[in-house]
Amino acid sequence: MSKMSSTNDSPPVLRADAWALLTEWTQGESLRKHALAVEAAMRGYARLFGENPDEWGVVGLLHDFDYERYTTPADHPFRGCDELRRRGYPEWVMRAILSHADYSGVPRESRLEKTLFACDEMAGFVIAAALVRPSRSVLDLEAPSVVKRMKDKAFARAVSRDDLRRGAEEIGLPLDVHVANVITFLRERADMLGLGLSTAAEGRPDAGEGRGTL
Repeated sequence: MSKMSSTNDSPPVLRADAWALLTEWTQGESLRKHALAVEAAMRGYARLFGENPDEWGVVGLLHDFDYERYTTPADHPFRGCDELRRRGYPEWVMRAILSHADYSGVPRESRLEKTLFACDEMAGFVIAAALVRPSRSVLDLEAPSVVKRMKDKAFARAVSRDDLRRGAEEIGLPLDVHVANVITFLRERADMLGLGLSTAAEGRPDAGEGRGTL
């Protein structure tokens, strides 16, 4: 993996190191896939906004890396940021991760920080919408279907609809455009996320031996 160019002259970070840290601290497949989904969305928006995809992608990959160990607001994402700081990650990485939690006291100011918040819950909601389709794939999922699901209070009830809408507002996009963007970005990694037409079929009862590891 190539080094990330430094933001604010901060030390470079390797994506490979971030992935190693994520897999060290996160054993669950669903949380790893969430990290990969948010990474994909962040990289897509970085390209769209003319920012550095490697930098933005690492923030997406690591935003919840401590959640399996520390699930309470008293610890997450603070303990993870302490670990990142100990490992020498640049301060802008920790600030972005802290800002995605409203209770952290760190306001979202930069476009990076606002985009992480916008992508976090939306990526999860888009995946949930894909998984209830007959195909279990994001490749045939469209934005109107996701927006319609948002109106169903029983669907993915743990996801705050206000946060989904606020995320789009913070990055200055209409909700349907933000949804469409996230779908597009996740399609780029559909197979890795288990959301391609072939990988989704592998999860069905008649699909043989199932998926391999990430």
